[in-house]
Amino acid sequence: MKLKKSPSAESVWREYEKMLDYNASVQLDDTVRVNENFFVGKQWEGVESNGLPTPVFNFLKRVTLFTVASITTERIKLRATPVDAASGSGALVRAADVVNAEFDSLFEHNRLPALVREFMRNAAVDGDAATYTYWDADAPAPGGRRGAVVTEIVQNTRVGFGNTADRHVQSQPYILIKRREFTEKLRERAKTLGCREWEDIRPDTDEQYVDPYKETGDRTTVILRLWREESTGTIWGFECCRGTVIRPAWDLGLRLYPVTWLCWDYVQDSYHGQALLTGLIPNQIYINKLFAMTMISLMTTAYPKIVYDKTRVPRWDNGIGRAIGVNGGDVTGVARILDPAQVSPQIAQFIELTQEMTQSNLGATSVALGDARPDNTSAIIALQRAAATPNELTRQNLYTSIEELGAIYLDFMAGYYGVRLVEVDPRDEVGAEIADFAGPALQLNARGKMVLPYDFAMLRDIPMLLKLEAGASAYWSEVAAAQTLDNLLAAGQIDIVEYLERVPDEYVTDRGGLIEAVKNRRAALRETSI
Repeated sequence: MKLKKSPSAESVWREYEKMLDYNASVQLDDTVRVNENFFVGKQWEGVESNGLPTPVFNFLKRVTLFTVASITTERIKLRATPVDAASGSGALVRAADVVNAEFDSLFEHNRLPALVREFMRNAAVDGDAATYTYWDADAPAPGGRRGAVVTEIVQNTRVGFGNTADRHVQSQPYILIKRREFTEKLRERAKTLGCREWEDIRPDTDEQYVDPYKETGDRTTVILRLWREESTGTIWGFECCRGTVIRPAWDLGLRLYPVTWLCWDYVQDSYHGQALLTGLIPNQIYINKLFAMTMISLMTTAYPKIVYDKTRVPRWDNGIGRAIGVNGGDVTGVARILDPAQVSPQIAQFIELTQEMTQSNLGATSVALGDARPDNTSAIIALQRAAATPNELTRQNLYTSIEELGAIYLDFMAGYYGVRLVEVDPRDEVGAEIADFAGPALQLNARGKMVLPYDFAMLRDIPMLLKLEAGASAYWSEVAAAQTLDNLLAAGQIDIVEYLERVPDEYVTDRGGLIEAVKNRRAALRETSI
């Protein structure tokens, strides 16, 4: 299909330079560099110490990691529901079951909990977090097929939006994604893609700030341009380096940009946000300077000094504080000891107060950080909820980003999967209908499931509602929930089925099979009583 106006390597590179200019105008590269250095502990970078102490008491890293850990969770599940689920159509129910099973597989394949932790860590330290999802045609797939959906983390300095005043991904006129590839491998890939100028590809330097040890000199900057073509309604891609087209415009077959974006704190009229760390760095510098000045004071005045009469004792030097010789004068006989100077206790008080107030304002209280022991479970729950309040909006933004990633996964399923074998549980409503129809010819796999072909292209015609189910991010929440269920069961307020339906999966082996067995036994008892 012929496009209205296909981009060129020169036009894309001008857009990339425009992205660099905007990042420079908001000082993004410098901010990210400083924040990353403070996070890892390089907090005296660029400061001439002249032999003076440069202490680092990196409480920022602890607070940041605590905040990220309290927001993220290992227990993430995304559930799809057809918009027209009220109609009770078996095809719609089956489609939702297939999509939900595929969500579980994709989350496991891409190790999403670990990905989410890195995602939020980047947002807290750098200000923004981004993911890019692509189709890996060489990855193995079920049924002997090839192709899988892969999601990776992208640095915020390497993503450019066409509309810099809008942080919403799907409303962008175009999106740029920058990569640094080894030149030799890039030449081989360009040759495979049919690029005639593959030999003209040369190494270049990174226009953005990089540490010297990160720049190898044998890499080339590659820009991927994504945009939504109005004539097809789909996302198109164009890949180039400076002056050379790596891959001409092609249709990705997607309706959504395969990019997610999250700002830690929003900045009006900018797609770049404010990092958690940025507002805390002055507090860290203040504490480091107080410690440094205190150390200098202690090193120079904390040890006692001896003053002696040089007219009586020619020489005296025992090290540490060093003796001071004077010519005559009253030194109480031969020598006298000078008491060391005292450091004001307010210094330690202000250091402690600064750190405590910084942590408390972020919800990282002493109890939440494990520095105190509450008396009971209710106190733990109350304190944890109070500590989580400042970060609730950030947590909800994260859940929204994961739901947007689920919509991208659904888009890839409909556009790339084609016909694939899927598992169907013969115990659910749809599976039971198929099992009755198959009769004795029904065959199950080793996990007791039916394996049937499914055309994922049909998902294009089935609007889905996506809802993220996020479990507890702290161990005590799971323990408290299990104890509550135990107490309700022991008190007779719930029966065993209601208990098993709510207890965490890892607490009971084959929980679904046990629920089914209890229901069958009850049904048999009812038939016997009749």
